[in-house]
Amino acid sequence: MTAAPAPIRTARDGGILTLTLDRPDKRNAISAAMVDALHEALEAAELDADVRVIVVKGAGKDFCAGADLAELLASADATPEVNEASALRLGTLFTRMREVPKPVIASVRGRALAGGAGLMTACDIVIAGAGARIGYPEVLRGFVPAMVMTLLRRLAGEKAALDLILTGRELDAEEALARGLVSRVVPDDAVDAETDGLAVLLAAAPMSALAFTKRLFYELDGQPFEQGIAQGARVNALVRQTPDFRDSIARFLQRP
Repeated sequence: MTAAPAPIRTARDGGILTLTLDRPDKRNAISAAMVDALHEALEAAELDADVRVIVVKGAGKDFCAGADLAELLASADATPEVNEASALRLGTLFTRMREVPKPVIASVRGRALAGGAGLMTACDIVIAGAGARIGYPEVLRGFVPAMVMTLLRRLAGEKAALDLILTGRELDAEEALARGLVSRVVPDDAVDAETDGLAVLLAAAPMSALAFTKRLFYELDGQPFEQGIAQGARVNALVRQTPDFRDSIARFLQRP
């Protein structure tokens, strides 16, 4: 019996790990196997001290068109408990991407729809090609954008987010940038170069500083102002004790 093709490809170049969603014939639709593979890859990357930056991209023309519709239709016959566990497995992938103490970059061409848009926005930085299309069309398929809604509401705000999920309309890259869903928009043929340059830049930075910065940034979400300041002070004090801090400041002071 022939084994099913791996749903993602992994490649290492120095400290940069690239995870490529590899179902181009299905526009890189998210399957249960893909979710499991991404969980495993992120866990391995976190434990590997040589991995400093993670890049997520799609094979072929699209980043990710959302859930595998054949799997989604088959799930209608499963129990609510099984479906909730499956949905939570995807949802915890989004939180896992934010918890891993290394920068995660989404490199996006073509369509990033539904769960694919969620996967994209769960990354720390999103580089989008000018021709990219982002949308949440679940309602048009009789479904609910339940697993992406928390991310979308926080990024785009209440009115913009509700417009997107009730209408299912697609955004072009520039509107997605204006709505806070992507970080940078570049010409389609410059996406790889922009992603590579950013990954190299981040890979050369002090890793403890990046890890503390990423963790604090997400921990501040929803905290009262005074609590956020206090949390920042605690992190400030911790970072001063790291070797990266001492070495980086010493090197800076030695500059001519």
